[in-house]
Amino acid sequence: MHELGIVFYIIRDVKAAAAENSVQRISAVVMNIGEVSTVVPEYLTDCWRWAADKEPLLKGSELKINMIPAVTQCQDCGQEYETVKYGKTCPHCGSGNTFLLKGNEVEIKEIEVPNN
Repeated sequence: MHELGIVFYIIRDVKAAAAENSVQRISAVVMNIGEVSTVVPEYLTDCWRWAADKEPLLKGSELKINMIPAVTQCQDCGQEYETVKYGKTCPHCGSGNTFLLKGNEVEIKEIEVPNN
């Protein structure tokens, strides 16, 4: 389970951003997670709850996850298609000359602070 390691990196980055902006409390962290990133959202959320509650800055904060669909583009015909449904073979022309456009992200999108 690499999700715990990812959570430690998220916490490190959130704490750094909070320190740079004189933030004393975080209410939520919003993540963009790609459909083919190999991150299991449920595991990430479970790890977040365990680790975040050990940090005063993050205690009780929520981890919100936006799933980013995987999209592949064919270099031969230029068409884009759903990666998970069709894999590396273009459903439009049958070419295997394709590359992933999006869907592998694991990134912090937003850090929310309370309205105090």
